[in-house]
Amino acid sequence: MMHELIIAGFGGQGVMSMGQWLTSAGMKEGKYVTWLPSYGPEQRGGTANVSVVISDDPVGSPVVTKPMITVVLNNPSFDKFEPKVKPGGYLFINSSLVERTSKRTDIEVVKIPATEIANELGNTKVANSVILGSLLENTHLLSEQTLRDTIVDSLSGKNDLVQLNLAAFEKGKGYSNMVNA
Repeated sequence: MMHELIIAGFGGQGVMSMGQWLTSAGMKEGKYVTWLPSYGPEQRGGTANVSVVISDDPVGSPVVTKPMITVVLNNPSFDKFEPKVKPGGYLFINSSLVERTSKRTDIEVVKIPATEIANELGNTKVANSVILGSLLENTHLLSEQTLRDTIVDSLSGKNDLVQLNLAAFEKGKGYSNMVNA
């Protein structure tokens, strides 16, 4: 099975980290993966998105035009990528920052107040981990343990960040029943 994803937001929101974690976890599970980042000249505050493909078979192209799973962390990303979600797919929205609502009835919409949850945990920069928790809980794209291990490995030596990201991931899992909310 092949899963195509787009994750989009502003630079500094952890868009690239989310993509890297998903592809690394996919590799650990023996999948074929691609990771194709795209961002403006300003890394913090500029637009950023990443295309991720995780597949049981070799991947022909890293380009994703009709993702089955899309994560949007800001309004411009919602405007650009919401129409591209494949029918039957998922749209994960950081409802703390995205004011728009999808009118589509052919996709599953999951709204997560990720920035608010991250703020309650003490650091808004872990909003990406909140979203990842919900994404895995809803899609079962990869093993939860594999993704946890990937987060731990990527933040090796930064124990405070590891624990904070894992706590955020766990909080995000609670947003599995928010589909079409």
